[in-house]
Amino acid sequence: MKHFLRMFVQVCLYFYCKCLWRCLKFVVRKLTGQCELQRICYNTKPGAARTMKIEASLKGSKSKRLQTSVNVHPDAIEKTIDDIMELKRINPDINPQLGVSLQACLLQIVGYRNLIAEVEKLRREPYDSENPQHEEMLLKLWKCLKPNSPLKARISKQWCEIGFQGDDPKTDFRGMGLLGLYNLVYFAEWDTEIAQQVLSDSLHPKYSQLSKAEWEKKKFDKAIGYSFAIVGINITDLAYNLLVSGALKTHFYNIAPEAPTLTHFQQTFCYLMHEFHKFWIDEDPLDIMEFNRVREKFYKRILKQLQNPEMALCPHFAASESLINM
Repeated sequence: MKHFLRMFVQVCLYFYCKCLWRCLKFVVRKLTGQCELQRICYNTKPGAARTMKIEASLKGSKSKRLQTSVNVHPDAIEKTIDDIMELKRINPDINPQLGVSLQACLLQIVGYRNLIAEVEKLRREPYDSENPQHEEMLLKLWKCLKPNSPLKARISKQWCEIGFQGDDPKTDFRGMGLLGLYNLVYFAEWDTEIAQQVLSDSLHPKYSQLSKAEWEKKKFDKAIGYSFAIVGINITDLAYNLLVSGALKTHFYNIAPEAPTLTHFQQTFCYLMHEFHKFWIDEDPLDIMEFNRVREKFYKRILKQLQNPEMALCPHFAASESLINM
């Protein structure tokens, strides 16, 4: 009985707050002459803070047309903006900047949803050793990371040198499918110097680029390394979970002036790999069995950073200046 009463009170409180909120929005609109979308666009600067408020406003609207506007096809965004302006009785000639701002927000919102679908498709596609494109990417990974050490055979213990578990890497991609390979190749190809340094440090952490004094201070003589490729696939899983949970919205809405793309996701992976490497060294685990503990701690740190609406994980991949004018 007590459980029923508690649920009843919670339901009543929910509807009371919902009605109160709608009444408050009505009063504010009458006082300001602006709808909630206008107030958000005019009073919140471009980026995650604005886009996330617009997204919440549209999803929480009592109008089905507004609720579904966050799920439209990218080609239908312009018409959707016209529909929103018409529904809200906003004159686009008097408020031209509003349409531009709403379009930028919708491009990010719809783009994020499409990015999840694209990433999920790659994650679900298994590595196929009979597929020439898959094999070509795998060999490219080796060439980028070990340019001075030719691979003697496709099936070889040499793969362990870049952190795979056995003599055929295809078995290690099962968890993340092609997504893990795509990310590793992107890191090795576009951030080659850092990728090679991280690989070297993972094999010989004692000789990381920290100064000798820092190594002695931190007592890293027995520092534990890790398997580069396996950790890369694991960090791909971490990035994937951040994306699907919506946590990466803060980052992507701050760096992508329009729709976030797979390249943005891969750049974020590069950042996470580099940051995890430094975090691993700082944590100085006793052995590789502590990997899950260190990973979870790192994941929580990234999540906390992403709670800041101003956060951009990798500012050197920041959006173009066009974002400022939206």
